[in-house]
Amino acid sequence: MTTLAGTLGGIGAAFWAALLAKMLASAAIVVLASLAVERTGPLVGAMIATLPVSAGPAYVFLALDHDAGFLRDSAVASLPAIAATALFIAAYAGLARRHGVAVSLAAALAIWLAAVLLLPRLMGDGLASGGLATILVILACVGACYPWRKGGPPSARPRRASDVLVRAGIVMALVVAVVLAGRLAGPGAAGILAFAPVVMVSLAVILHPRIGGAAVATVLVLSLPGLLGFVAALFALALTVERLGPALALSLALLTTLIWNGGILLASRRRPTPSLET
Repeated sequence: MTTLAGTLGGIGAAFWAALLAKMLASAAIVVLASLAVERTGPLVGAMIATLPVSAGPAYVFLALDHDAGFLRDSAVASLPAIAATALFIAAYAGLARRHGVAVSLAAALAIWLAAVLLLPRLMGDGLASGGLATILVILACVGACYPWRKGGPPSARPRRASDVLVRAGIVMALVVAVVLAGRLAGPGAAGILAFAPVVMVSLAVILHPRIGGAAVATVLVLSLPGLLGFVAALFALALTVERLGPALALSLALLTTLIWNGGILLASRRRPTPSLET
């Protein structure tokens, strides 16, 4: 504890000012994305939710503070977190149809935490083995959750002014955790925290009371294929960051997720989905 306090105490005012800027920028991105989710159908909302609206800024900030090798190690370390997020979605979708947001979210987060602690030991620290294991976990969750792809009509509730504050608070807490983890605990912790299910948690906290658990479960289940885009993006980042540099490698990773999610939307364009607009 003394070592941690000493380390934090030695950080200058410029670091804290930069951290505040990072928190505000990331919060703005996630808030805008989650607002967009509420105004679209479940599939479009799911594809927005699986864009790197929280992980992307987190990795940009890591790139500003660390070298290419650190980013590569963080990308490999992020793979178990994506697999854990798939398990989080499966757990939440199963529970939310019959339980309230507090019970569903608490159980799903407990499963996510257990998974991020256990999966790295089972998956190993290799890019190929970690990527394959993550893909298998996602596909298994897609199969298990397939019956929940269609939910009932959403129940309408008025928006609250505090909704935006809740969303902003969640993502700002994540940014602080990622930045401090990168400085204090290394690329493994930073990579895991960068892909914590912050957007999924935000959607659950805000939308579950407003539109009902079944409708939120539909959005989250439809987001599972989008997680495969994250896996592809991390592969692109890990394989290119030391050759191309952080700027080009991160741009390529972002482009990968955009192409993947755009392809899912194009492939599903003839399938009408219910709107979440209330």
